[in-house]
Amino acid sequence: MPKLEVEGVGSFDVEDGKRLVLAIEEDAGVDILHRCGSYAKCTTCRIEYLEGEPNEMTRAELDVLSRRNLLGQVRLSCQARCDHDMKVRVLMTVTSTGLDGPGPKPETDITPEPEWLEKP
Repeated sequence: MPKLEVEGVGSFDVEDGKRLVLAIEEDAGVDILHRCGSYAKCTTCRIEYLEGEPNEMTRAELDVLSRRNLLGQVRLSCQARCDHDMKVRVLMTVTSTGLDGPGPKPETDITPEPEWLEKP
């Protein structure tokens, strides 16, 4: 069972393969944003990996981070799975932004259907 550590919150055992955005929200109890419903469109679920950054990313993540000039700076929690130990910093929350809610509930599986690539 992978261990997810969220900076400033704590460390949590997470179901192997669980979508990271859901682990942050459900297991860690952090009000992380996912305004587009976790379809790699809005980048509000952005995080920084402090430890355990995966060497792969989805094409959708690569495309949106490239378009927004965020590639190499942040990653999208909606496009990652908890399949190993990691430590992350959550960058945008409902509380920190004052928005009215996190966004539509993310699906269990990564959306859109992932095409996995090596991280540039």
